[in-house]
Amino acid sequence: MIPEFFYELNPIVQALLGGLFTWTLTALGASLVFFTKKINYPLLDSMMGFAAGVMIAASVWSLIIPSIDMAEAQGSIPWLPAVIGFLGGGLFLRVADQYLPHLHLGFDRSEAEGVPTKWRRSTLLVLAITLHNIPEGLAVGVLFGAAASGVDITGTATVAGAIALAIGIGIQNFPEGMAVSLPLRRDGAKVGKSFWYGQLSGVVEPVSAVIGAAAVIFITPILPYALAFAAGAMIYVVVEELIPESQHHGNTDLATLGTLVGFCVMMVLDVSLG
Repeated sequence: MIPEFFYELNPIVQALLGGLFTWTLTALGASLVFFTKKINYPLLDSMMGFAAGVMIAASVWSLIIPSIDMAEAQGSIPWLPAVIGFLGGGLFLRVADQYLPHLHLGFDRSEAEGVPTKWRRSTLLVLAITLHNIPEGLAVGVLFGAAASGVDITGTATVAGAIALAIGIGIQNFPEGMAVSLPLRRDGAKVGKSFWYGQLSGVVEPVSAVIGAAAVIFITPILPYALAFAAGAMIYVVVEELIPESQHHGNTDLATLGTLVGFCVMMVLDVSLG
């Protein structure tokens, strides 16, 4: 299923392509604004729940398990790097969440978080999505770097597994692009501007993917910590943002079912491709 030439690419290039793929899916979701400005909240909430399920499964199968296996193979206490990295990733997002101005989907401008600012609502919405796209890009890049590092003798971090992660994150990025562009269009922004801001939230993923891959390639001892760091950051996003937002409009059952489906889809992708 995976072209042979892809395995021969430099892992940083692989990470860049993976990040560009996830950004493309964000842009495709944002492009729905060219066809409608009506927000189907039951559909949106179920898709946001789906995104949460994908990220939970990716954190476990693609990141935490390889982190534990890699630490054990290196002679470390198996759970220690995973715990340190996981908590570090969550703490990083907590600090960023506290200080970076942003506005969660579905909330009024007066409910913006971070340091006080006069930035526009559209900018704050994009920053909210961008904030949680950073760990997604890092996760893709770190896994490509881990697969190419040669230190993972357990074989749990593979190029195929990194591709599966990129596919899963790309799928869940589709509703995120839509969740930015459609509310902006509904609020009176022009179509082009709404699309621009929607896709802009995903631009950070190729950048963070390259940074993640380069970091673990050149500093291989941090691999188990880096994998768990990305997992902790993603789980923070799921609990603090995606799940509350998916249930904000009263579609609790749909959002929960979406989470279960997303979890299963990512699990199948990781097991079948990884």
